[in-house]
Amino acid sequence: MLGIIGFITIITIVGLLLTEKTSPITALIIVPIIGALVAGTSIHDIGLYFNSGAQKVFPIVIMFIFAIIYFGIMNDVGLFTPMINKMVALSHGSIQSVVIGTVFIAAIAHLDGSGASTFLITIPALLPLYRRLRMSPYLLLLLVGASASIMNMLPWAGPIGRAAALLSMNPTDLWRPLVPLQFIALIMLVPMAMLLGVREKRRIANLPPLQHSLNEMAHNNDGSKSPATLSTSNTQPKKLAMNVLLTLSVIGLLLWGIIPSGFTFMIGVSLALSLNYSKVSDQMDRIKAHAPSAVLMGCIILSAGAFLGILTGTKMLNALAQDIVTVLPNAILPYLHIIIGLLGAPFELILNTDAYYFALVPIVEHITSNVGVNSQSAIYAMIIGNILGTFISPFSPALWLGLGLAELKMGRHIRYSFFWIWGLSILLLIVAIMLGIV
Repeated sequence: MLGIIGFITIITIVGLLLTEKTSPITALIIVPIIGALVAGTSIHDIGLYFNSGAQKVFPIVIMFIFAIIYFGIMNDVGLFTPMINKMVALSHGSIQSVVIGTVFIAAIAHLDGSGASTFLITIPALLPLYRRLRMSPYLLLLLVGASASIMNMLPWAGPIGRAAALLSMNPTDLWRPLVPLQFIALIMLVPMAMLLGVREKRRIANLPPLQHSLNEMAHNNDGSKSPATLSTSNTQPKKLAMNVLLTLSVIGLLLWGIIPSGFTFMIGVSLALSLNYSKVSDQMDRIKAHAPSAVLMGCIILSAGAFLGILTGTKMLNALAQDIVTVLPNAILPYLHIIIGLLGAPFELILNTDAYYFALVPIVEHITSNVGVNSQSAIYAMIIGNILGTFISPFSPALWLGLGLAELKMGRHIRYSFFWIWGLSILLLIVAIMLGIV
């Protein structure tokens, strides 16, 4: 019964997010509480589970709030304007150039294995360009998420570390056979991005015309740059060199990891305000301008943490993972790891990463090893099938961060991205089978 209650709870939350029938905060708080009460959990224990879940995401909340304010200030002072103008000029309004560039920029940004820092680096930098070219920000989030998910196979990223712990292996040893697959996956992502770019170009062609064409935005007839923009302000950059140096320093600290990310952005906000605004009233105005979106998404991330804490503490996720396996017929057991891999992306909608790797994966590995399947091969199948779905999951705090930075909705993102991500993960698993990895 516990697994059934967990399944109903998760499906209800996903359904509410997809249909946008209620706010994410309501769905992530009220539904798990009801599920826990039905499962016989006491109010006291629910409170303990809430604290456990909230504590895990609280550092992300701090980072998120100050990151939003920091990049908001940088946008106010025109930091991104020269870069966006240059990219528009180089692309000549070419959507294909932009989508391909997004794939590789996100891959480089995710070399540290942190989804949060990847979104913090890519979204604020690329979103103005997407808006300038009238491209959908959901396409930006899809491409960044897909590219980052491929790079998430790195040994210092979460999934490989979890899987290595299950096999008592060194994460680097587990990762090495996946290196060629990562390169192949990025190559496969490029034509998908181009196909999406063609679709996006057709969508934009059907939009009402604007006063200035894309080429006019980059250059006037005499070759001089035009100040015209589509959706970004005409703010002229202020103290550009110093703001660039400050932003690079903030990003460098994020990648270095010598101090917590939230503290990094606290320092960044303090220095950005002091550098760009001499009056205290102006500094407070900038904070007030960006605080609403930062606080709102901070509340949503805390809600997601509470949701995870309750479902984990009540053992609903573990029970659900076990129930999924026990209802399967014996005839498919030798292929169970491949079946789970093929369904890896959908599992991201009902199981968080910890539940998948610490509850479902060990059960499947144990069952398949008893029927002669190599344990490492089984683990690879489940990693490859699941990992591309990392950033379509409402269980991912980093995804909520990306949504907040781009001011997008979870339900619409899932509808926009899910089948593209699932299709890519299936193709990648087929490639892994052909290469003998699985």
